[in-house]
Amino acid sequence: MAYQVLVGAILVLLSMWITGNLAVAVSVGYGALSVIVPAAVFARGMSRQVSSVNAGAAVFGFLFWELIKIALTLVMLTASNWWVKDLSWPAMLVGLVVTMKVYWIALGFNSVFYSKIKLT
Repeated sequence: MAYQVLVGAILVLLSMWITGNLAVAVSVGYGALSVIVPAAVFARGMSRQVSSVNAGAAVFGFLFWELIKIALTLVMLTASNWWVKDLSWPAMLVGLVVTMKVYWIALGFNSVFYSKIKLT
């Protein structure tokens, strides 16, 4: 999630630098936050669960927090018209998609990094 926060901040700075428009930068930032905040809630919810002997309870907990994450994302996207003045939907979607895709790059980077540590 730290990579997502870093990329979200970089996207906001780049959009402000490229467009010079504060509304576009805020829209990009809100799109990034629409990924980061639900992911943080999901991580917090999963970390609070005690390791369960029952596999069914563990799967239910995962599905429950994933549903919460999706619902929170939808609520944030729906509320964006009211929360962000002069919202730019294309800019918000760029922030959302790029921040979401960073997760997969971070997973790949960490697996390569940790596999090299194990080899040495």
